[in-house]
Amino acid sequence: MAGDRLRLAVLLSGSGTTLANLFAWIDDGRLAAEVVLVVSSRADAYGLVRARERGVPTRILPRKEHASLEAFTDAVFRAVDESGAGLVALAGFMVRLGVPDRWRGRIVNVHPALLPAFGGVGMYGHFVHEAVLKGGVKITGCTVHIVDEEYDHGPILAQRAVEVRPDDTPDSLAERVQAAEREIYPAAIQAFAAGRVRVEGRRAHILPEE
Repeated sequence: MAGDRLRLAVLLSGSGTTLANLFAWIDDGRLAAEVVLVVSSRADAYGLVRARERGVPTRILPRKEHASLEAFTDAVFRAVDESGAGLVALAGFMVRLGVPDRWRGRIVNVHPALLPAFGGVGMYGHFVHEAVLKGGVKITGCTVHIVDEEYDHGPILAQRAVEVRPDDTPDSLAERVQAAEREIYPAAIQAFAAGRVRVEGRRAHILPEE
């Protein structure tokens, strides 16, 4: 924490729309956090531009430059440790990452479906929405979860449902799911900032405000 503000490290690989949304929540006072580091797995990620425009320190750590998952994980979290962050938020980080013991329970991600449905290897972005439509389900949504060593597997912290409409395309469904993500993800991070998150084994809870 920096005063009463959560020090946040954001990991991304692309345009940084989730990062921009976090900045918007911070600016309007809904998120008591400070982004202290942005790590990208790609040098051409536009999220780096968004970070630099705000004066946020950045690091570029391509996976291919590290011989193993362990070496890559060590490089990422060495940078995170140096930043003094208290929480790591994945924001479209498109490479596998390990979870050091010292960071267990302090890494979060948002997934564009209601886990455990439509998760796992290869289930990201439009692939998720295409699978939802192919599956014929009537309700989808998004999930904020604690990150562990498996894809889309850690304790579920928060979920929001989104109706699947008969005339939906992957694009139209993605638009509504992303709108839900823009609300639920920073709200969950704010719960960390307020000390209202409890993780007990496979179950995670956001405690009510006092």
